[in-house]
Amino acid sequence: MTPAEILAAARARGITIATAESCTGGMVAAALTDIAGSSDVFDRGFITYSNAAKIDMLGVSPQTLATDGAVSEAVAVEMAAGALRNADVALAVSITGIAGPGGSEHKPEGRVCFGLAQRGQPTRTETIEFGALGRALVRQSATNQALALLALALS
Repeated sequence: MTPAEILAAARARGITIATAESCTGGMVAAALTDIAGSSDVFDRGFITYSNAAKIDMLGVSPQTLATDGAVSEAVAVEMAAGALRNADVALAVSITGIAGPGGSEHKPEGRVCFGLAQRGQPTRTETIEFGALGRALVRQSATNQALALLALALS
């Protein structure tokens, strides 16, 4: 589904959307809000690049950050749940990852974790290893995957 189709599907179902983004820096929100009329479906985007922002804006646990690290499914779950809790929406997607350059043996460049939270359903997570594609391609690939998760939730 294109961003326009995602918005149309959400509109048809009366579902509003929020995003919680780290490594994509608002690219998912931008893809949705590039479409005229998106304001009736898209409520807000949380750009929580730093750990402090994740804690302050989304209620991510400092303990989770310390134990699992910012790039983890545990943090992606808390980010998505925090977006759902802090926005009057029914659907939220979260993204946290290592766009590069850099990374480590345990958390390589191109690793991105996603969360998808829907009211009344368990939060789904997934991790994708995009690889060392370069910062721009990792961020675009993560944006595309987050949009695919929203589309899946609305299908």
